[in-house]
Amino acid sequence: MTTNTTYAVQGMTCGHCVSAVTEEISKLPGVTAVEIDLRPNDVSLVAVTSESPLDEHAVDAAVDEAGYQVASS
Repeated sequence: MTTNTTYAVQGMTCGHCVSAVTEEISKLPGVTAVEIDLRPNDVSLVAVTSESPLDEHAVDAAVDEAGYQVASS
């Protein structure tokens, strides 16, 4: 069973941002795909496909490692 989850990420403005976030989230166990809807003047949407639900703290840490922040809901 695959899981699709979308995260709102603040601070992304360019292709380098997309690459950094994609790289860090892709390192998480079970992640099979990452697609980002870059919105430079807004909150970008990061869609993650994984083999099972991801630990939210692990996703937050991966995004933080890339230099950005998951927007609080």
